[in-house]
Amino acid sequence: MTVLVVGGSGFLGLELVRQASAAGHRVTATFATRPCDGPEATWYEVDLRDSERVDEIVASLAPCVVINASSGSADWAVTADGSVRLAMAAAKYGCRLVHVSSDAVFSGARVHYDESCLPDPVTPYGAAKAAAETGIRLLAPDAVIARTSLIIGGIQSEHVRLVHGLATGSRSGALFTDDVRCPVHVGDLAAALLELAFTDARGMHHLAGADAVSRHRLGALIAERDGLDASRLPEGLRARTSLPGALDVRLDSRATQAKLRTVLRGVHEFL
Repeated sequence: MTVLVVGGSGFLGLELVRQASAAGHRVTATFATRPCDGPEATWYEVDLRDSERVDEIVASLAPCVVINASSGSADWAVTADGSVRLAMAAAKYGCRLVHVSSDAVFSGARVHYDESCLPDPVTPYGAAKAAAETGIRLLAPDAVIARTSLIIGGIQSEHVRLVHGLATGSRSGALFTDDVRCPVHVGDLAAALLELAFTDARGMHHLAGADAVSRHRLGALIAERDGLDASRLPEGLRARTSLPGALDVRLDSRATQAKLRTVLRGVHEFL
């Protein structure tokens, strides 16, 4: 089967490409700014802001499955509109769609969120992700929308790079003790997305780790794993800053986990 990974050059995208190729699928992948060259996939440059290009690539490749792992941050034209363009193309050409969303769609007001909870974003990025979810549910009702949390792995992970920078003094800043999420390992997340892609699953799914930890605690665990001095990690309270965003958001993934063979390990297990 042909799998198209949109955003294949990103941290999650590269792991999806690797796992899909290892499973024997014909893998195609897209990049926006950073070309890739590897045996696991055939690569195409695609800007999700370009409707004609999005339609062209889906039509020409005719993938069985499209996984949208792109990250346009708070760029509405990419994160919201681009995801909707991709959903339109997938529906037009009869492709199975798996869309990766985020816990940023929630404000943190209720702390614990299962798949039935409606988005109430408090940041531009969260609003763009929530808009993408709404558009996809309308245009591609059989699609899988998978919300996830902080994605952790090796040094390619932005969270791991930050911890290394803070521990070695090459970066400034602080890790907040009141900012809580449910981190997931990139390998577990990619495996779960591919598993969902090849089932009859549809609708909303949560794919986050089993453990809720603060960003500072996460940083300490990463430092200990990587042989760094965790005591050098500066800590702070996000509530005392002007930074926008939710404080405590814990994705409840138990309903989705019950459907999966893939185990979404907690951070205390995989670190």
